[in-house]
Amino acid sequence: MSSSTENNIHDGSSRSSAAGHQAPPLHPQTTVAPLSRYESQKRRDWNTFGQYLRNQKPPVLLAQCNSNHVLDFLRYLDQFGKTKVHLHGCVFFGQPDPPAPCTCPLRQAWGSLDALIGRLRAAYEENGGSPETNPFGNGAIRVYLREVRECQAKARGIPYKKKKKKRSQARGNPQPLDGVPRLPQEGHLLTYRR
Repeated sequence: MSSSTENNIHDGSSRSSAAGHQAPPLHPQTTVAPLSRYESQKRRDWNTFGQYLRNQKPPVLLAQCNSNHVLDFLRYLDQFGKTKVHLHGCVFFGQPDPPAPCTCPLRQAWGSLDALIGRLRAAYEENGGSPETNPFGNGAIRVYLREVRECQAKARGIPYKKKKKKRSQARGNPQPLDGVPRLPQEGHLLTYRR
């Protein structure tokens, strides 16, 4: 190979010493689909949590991370919250739309924390963590989130109601609208003794 061709290869040039022929690119260009909003947020959350662990004194390795580190991280995030959560002594405690401002702290909303934990739980396993050792799925985290939800619901006067799942009528005999159970039709597998 001539030295000019070697230089072209090393500097990434696609010029060739052959007359008029272009060499194929050394690194084929692959197009990567942009990440979805959820995937982008999950990556940002994972990087933020990793940075939080590295900033601890002493730094905490991901393999050493447990539910206590996750709880500390959630409490740390509260300082960046934007949701007014009234304290027990506040005159607006329990009022959804207070008529005036107060000095109560801004916190992370329960729904934001719940979604964050869901993303971090998925990211932990995608990055090689075992579901059995996932600190984001620990019972202590669920208890903490439940307490935050209940506390914020009382303080803000906004009850969090669990959405009811729609019952599927595709299985078995559908119940009549009047609520009175019906006997199985003839040929049904159930038999009654008299």
